[in-house]
Amino acid sequence: MLATGTFAAVTSGDAGQAVADAAETTTIATSLAANQAALPAADTVSDTAHVSPVAFGIAGLDSADATEDFDLASLDKAGKIADTIAEQHAKEAAAQAEQQRLDSLIAKGGLDGWIAQALEICDLPQSLAPGVKKIIMAESGGNPRAINNWDSNAQRGTPSQGLMQTIPSTFRAYVHPSVSDRGITDPVANITAGLRYMIANYGLDTVEAGGRSNHAGDYVGY
Repeated sequence: MLATGTFAAVTSGDAGQAVADAAETTTIATSLAANQAALPAADTVSDTAHVSPVAFGIAGLDSADATEDFDLASLDKAGKIADTIAEQHAKEAAAQAEQQRLDSLIAKGGLDGWIAQALEICDLPQSLAPGVKKIIMAESGGNPRAINNWDSNAQRGTPSQGLMQTIPSTFRAYVHPSVSDRGITDPVANITAGLRYMIANYGLDTVEAGGRSNHAGDYVGY
């Protein structure tokens, strides 16, 4: 039997095939109708329906690559921090070693020790020591009790004295406060006075150069 509305031309000898084709056509039509009924109308979709975002991948960069880059950045940062700490420790060790050297030199005494102590008291770099020593040797020959009894200062009754050959008024005005209770011939106190006077009047470069000099390069007293 054929479904209502279905037309088929049947010829003699093909009756069985015609029945089969008609049955197949009916089945397809029924399936299409069922599927169409199952789909909701477009205007029934809720305005508040949640739409899950779609995750997109970046070509050539997956999660493993991102993790690796993060790890490398962390390692680089950690390495820089370690380098900074190591550098700081090295500076502290160098400063400690230099202080130990100065302490030993000062404890030993003598001209080099006196110069080191005077520079330390005046908060001046130890790199000035060679220049200071050159000035002292030119002024007094390294004798802390040297007194000049022949120059113009001596004629005025204020002879130059000590390692740096300062006159009493200069010594009192420029000696470092921490050693101002010492006498003018005290090696360390005398050096601090001479240093501070030279820096105030001729600049630090003059001390570094080993004192003033004339056009021929010869030492000139201050």
